[in-house]
Amino acid sequence: MFTGIIEEVGEIVAIDHDTARADARVVVRGPLVTSDASEGDSIAVSGVCLTVTSLGDDGTFAADVMPETLRHSMLGGLGAGDQVNLERAMSPTGRLGGHIVQGHVDGVGTIVARDPGERWDDVQIAVADDLARYVARKGSITIDGVSLTVTAVTDRSDQTPWAPQLGTLFAVSLIPATLTGTTLGRLVPGTDVNLEVDVIAKYTQRLLETAEAQR
Repeated sequence: MFTGIIEEVGEIVAIDHDTARADARVVVRGPLVTSDASEGDSIAVSGVCLTVTSLGDDGTFAADVMPETLRHSMLGGLGAGDQVNLERAMSPTGRLGGHIVQGHVDGVGTIVARDPGERWDDVQIAVADDLARYVARKGSITIDGVSLTVTAVTDRSDQTPWAPQLGTLFAVSLIPATLTGTTLGRLVPGTDVNLEVDVIAKYTQRLLETAEAQR
């Protein structure tokens, strides 16, 4: 379990794809998150919960990435030198500074607009309809592992050159700490991002569907 409060920006050292098994092995450098890590620990890499399989002496850790993760996240498209948001699993005695984040990416969204402000940036992201139903104004969402508050949701009738197949926009505001302390401060329109919707919304939807089917 995570909170979406990023501890450090790390770097992909290597990612090796096994085409036969359709999985991958990734090596990530993160001196802070590995400072007290052990094999078997969970670390969120840009919103993807990964299990540490080995630790290096240079602040790196290795993890296996399953085919399901590669299909539903942007992790498989990263390469050596790319920066990633890192967060260790939440301690039972810690504070829930963001919201309940599982590290189970639900899908990919696309940044379609960015409006820089004097102290913060407003960002619009296109999301597929099957995820849009879980996104609510003033609700929580995780973008590349960062816990953020949705400031607006707009059904979109026009199309953009970046994501013409997507039909809904939502907006978030990035405060200075987010702009400087995560990878989101450097993302431009056209960039795809990992999205995890609120787990409470997903369970609520499932309960409603089950109740309706039993009528």
